[in-house]
Amino acid sequence: MREYTVPTQVEVDPNANVADAVYENADLEPDRVVFSRKIDGKWTDVTAREFRDEVAALAKGFMAAGIEPGDRVGLMSRTRYEWTLADYAIWSAGAVPVPIYETSSPEQVAWILGDSGAKALITETSDHRKAYDEVASELPDIKNVWSIDAGSLADLSHSGTQVTDDDLTERRRTLKADSLATIIYTSGTTGRPKGCELTHENFIFDSAATTEGLGELFDSSNSTLLFLPLAHVFARLIQVGCIRTRVRFGHTNDIKNLLPDFAIFQPTFILSVPRIFEKVYTTAKNKAHSSGKGAIFDRAESIAVKYSEAMEDKGGPSLLLKVQHRLYDRLVYGKLRAALGGQVEYAVSGGAPLGARLGHFFRGVGITVLEGYGLTETSAGATLNLPDSIRIGTVGKPIPGVTVRIADDGEILLKGSNVFRGYWHNADATKEALENDGWFHTGDIGELDEDGFLKITGRKKELIVTAGGKNVSPAVLEDRLRAHPLISQCMVVGDNQPFIAALVTIDEEAFPAWKRDHAKPDDATVEDLREDEDLNKTVQEAVDEANKAVSHAESIRKFRILAVDFTEDGGHITPTLKLKRNVVAKDFADEIDALYTK
Repeated sequence: MREYTVPTQVEVDPNANVADAVYENADLEPDRVVFSRKIDGKWTDVTAREFRDEVAALAKGFMAAGIEPGDRVGLMSRTRYEWTLADYAIWSAGAVPVPIYETSSPEQVAWILGDSGAKALITETSDHRKAYDEVASELPDIKNVWSIDAGSLADLSHSGTQVTDDDLTERRRTLKADSLATIIYTSGTTGRPKGCELTHENFIFDSAATTEGLGELFDSSNSTLLFLPLAHVFARLIQVGCIRTRVRFGHTNDIKNLLPDFAIFQPTFILSVPRIFEKVYTTAKNKAHSSGKGAIFDRAESIAVKYSEAMEDKGGPSLLLKVQHRLYDRLVYGKLRAALGGQVEYAVSGGAPLGARLGHFFRGVGITVLEGYGLTETSAGATLNLPDSIRIGTVGKPIPGVTVRIADDGEILLKGSNVFRGYWHNADATKEALENDGWFHTGDIGELDEDGFLKITGRKKELIVTAGGKNVSPAVLEDRLRAHPLISQCMVVGDNQPFIAALVTIDEEAFPAWKRDHAKPDDATVEDLREDEDLNKTVQEAVDEANKAVSHAESIRKFRILAVDFTEDGGHITPTLKLKRNVVAKDFADEIDALYTK
């Protein structure tokens, strides 16, 4: 199938804007708890009325400080309640939030603020302020810099008391559906970030179309704990969807200590990127093996996958499989669900393909991962698996009102009211990405099945062409390699080379247990053991398993274990955990050369 459309179910009022939901919620259900906010280590409820009042007070502060309609305001912070508060206050003041990842370098801060023409900046910490101070001389348009940790937002809220409610309403009403809502800069995996112009209609349409099919999740009795960076469009869309449907949600940025927050918050659904699900799986597997329960976990894993796969058959799981599943539910699956708070039934995954095996594993455990697909340019959601319409291994059907087309070269094209209006101050890039009739060229390669489910098979710019002329998509191999508990990251290489090879990094959490099991010194580092026969044998087993998914010509023939991992701090992955292939290729050029040196 070359094209598939799902009829639209959403009509956006031309006078609507994203901020309206805050005021409507306070009018309709003022006492509804819409947030749980962590203050001094304790979760505190925030009602719709309280949130409206906080947003309005801060918006008045922005107006009193000279923020005018259409002004861009930078927002550099980790995921926290104040992020959402500032976001909606900026909108209420008729202005345009410009998110900046809190890990951004001074050079990136300068580029985003300068390119967007921002008039003010909100930072979270003193370190963020220092990053700005290093480049402040390059940014003469910035008139105000406010710090969350220094209490600047509270001061701003108090400074706007002279602005009336009517003044604020009039300012908010300057925003229409076609008004610019935000400029989100792409994560820069292939060069300097481009600013994506998203409108209020983009967000209203996409959040409505997405949450409509996820009614079981986005019900006002449900809740979610947001831990992805709000600077990313995926988390931002969920924020808009939760506020629109009055789903209670909280914020946390402490990824390493998520489990205690899950235990207290008890979300009914979560959203994440595939790498987090991979880590949950590998951490549980490593813990089981290190405690002598590896055989039980491995058997439970096999049963979970088989059970999920059988759910797609007409007859469903056999009686024997059901009995085995109930047994392992008591021994393993229930403990995994309890670690996420015990209430999670669904998770939404985006940003990259999850992989069919992990999808089946989690569904077999009792947590169905609904994979979706989209880009910053499509306001996040473009396709999505739904609770009543799911096909594991795909990213679902188009959301209502969106059309997916597969071009002759396999590229995925998208069309709908979720598609951005262009790149900020970059007409050439806009012309290249958007056809005159509204088709957005994603740069991804995929295929549609007969029922309209989309499968991502690779990235157009990442296709590897070997010296023999074989086109190879690295994604399928990399997904399978990363599923191995010992492997953290990997990058498949082989462009213009005689065969496919890979760079592999070792998971620092799994490494100690592996050393104990293989009688290696406790203080041995990955660098010490990267040529070790046992370590290479273990990685080779993972490579052999990954190679089963491809033809012989596409298979990995050689690999090298790197002494260091790919990290965001090292500049090798983006804040959303995507690999910066050009940076890795440059920084590890000698390692790649060694793969092809006889």
